[in-house]
Amino acid sequence: MSAWKQRVDGEESPYTPLGPFKLRLPFYHYRFELPDYLQGLLMCAVDLAAIPLMMQLLGMPFEAALAIVILNGLLYLLHHLLGDPVIPGWITPAIPLLMAYVSTFPEGVDRVHALIAFQMMLGILALGLGVTGMASKVVRLIPSAIKAGVIMGAGLAAIVVVFDEGGRFEQYPFTIAIAVSVAFYLIFSRHFNKLKAQGGLWGAVGKLGIFPIIVLAIVVAPLFGEAPWPDVEWGFSQPDFALMFSEYTVFGVGLPPLMMFLTAIPTVIAAYIVLFGDVLQSKALLEEADEKRQDEKIDYNPNRAHMIFGGRNFGMSIFGPDVVMCGPLWAAMHVVTVERYKQGKAAMNSIFGGSGSFRWGTNTGLLLLPIVSLVEPILGIALALTLLIQGYVSVRIGIMEARSQRDLGIAGIIAAMLVIKGATWAFGVGILLCVLIYGKRFFSGEVDKTFVKDWDEASQPVEDPEPEVPLRK
Repeated sequence: MSAWKQRVDGEESPYTPLGPFKLRLPFYHYRFELPDYLQGLLMCAVDLAAIPLMMQLLGMPFEAALAIVILNGLLYLLHHLLGDPVIPGWITPAIPLLMAYVSTFPEGVDRVHALIAFQMMLGILALGLGVTGMASKVVRLIPSAIKAGVIMGAGLAAIVVVFDEGGRFEQYPFTIAIAVSVAFYLIFSRHFNKLKAQGGLWGAVGKLGIFPIIVLAIVVAPLFGEAPWPDVEWGFSQPDFALMFSEYTVFGVGLPPLMMFLTAIPTVIAAYIVLFGDVLQSKALLEEADEKRQDEKIDYNPNRAHMIFGGRNFGMSIFGPDVVMCGPLWAAMHVVTVERYKQGKAAMNSIFGGSGSFRWGTNTGLLLLPIVSLVEPILGIALALTLLIQGYVSVRIGIMEARSQRDLGIAGIIAAMLVIKGATWAFGVGILLCVLIYGKRFFSGEVDKTFVKDWDEASQPVEDPEPEVPLRK
């Protein structure tokens, strides 16, 4: 008999009620998934990529930055443990916004205070929306055109980070080109899906997700002279929690002055707008998975998600302020897990098994010095890989959020504004365009035959239809 509690087909994965949360423990409420755990072991390279950012912005020693990464990694586990079926990550597109804001303060205590104030305010905002139940209402009320534009813009921003002048592609052109090509083939190709369905070697490779690509990058980068061969060390990693607490938290530098909380508000709002796109993307990806897998009912609740990542941000602002922030979704890895989940119950029993096992894997990898030293030379490549996968998925999901050709036009402008001018400009322009184009129908917009899935001629006739240009058959 299996160690975990069996799920009745068509119902949710077993859980223990815990107020607004649903507690799920490994080996008891869900099956541990080895392929996802192995991916996590090496994909801790992306978590470690936060270290150079903190060293650059705060002048933080490697060991203190590693302590923050490990603390953040432990909090990642809260999502699946408390009922949020996602792989959480950074608020990636908002990182440049935050770094630009914090850099306006002198390096040292002032800069640390600015980061603490920002992350505390972001945590309070998300917690407030989740506890009051407003998060779900916000998700429902945002017009489809704005949803589509924000998600698309986040994807384009992720791609720009890789290919922009001075970006990762200039540092590792051959390795990124090879690794990304193989990754897209293994994850998204119909041809490989057919090979994978035949089982054998290709089936085994398919189950490993992105794990083989990281191994490939470790070998390819030194061959092209883009990174040194790893110098594998043994033992456990050595984070410096004492230094982190004494110089980079409220316990060492005290609470920021009130004015810093006030000056952080515009950046907090801009970061939340980007974060909101991740919430929408989480919902869309899980709805796709839920439709494909009728044997497990997936309950994604934006209010619960807000409480979890809001609590993570508030906690990190006190115990280890983090430049990359605590986001609701690691889109690239979540889509890898969802794609394997869609293959059926035999491939992955529960979505919680995949997301949970992956995050247990990343936490293990962060503690093991052989893993940390193995992936250290390719931290930039791993980051670029996840950004490009996120870009692909975000653009696809963003387009599918649109319900008409007018929505697509508005979304394209919003996406471009987000990349060029930032989230605040993008959201403002999106609101203005929806008012000008839809007027009283600001919230509902319109539906046309652009996407057959949304077309209901009886319930919503189209006024003044435009010539049809089918984008999807």
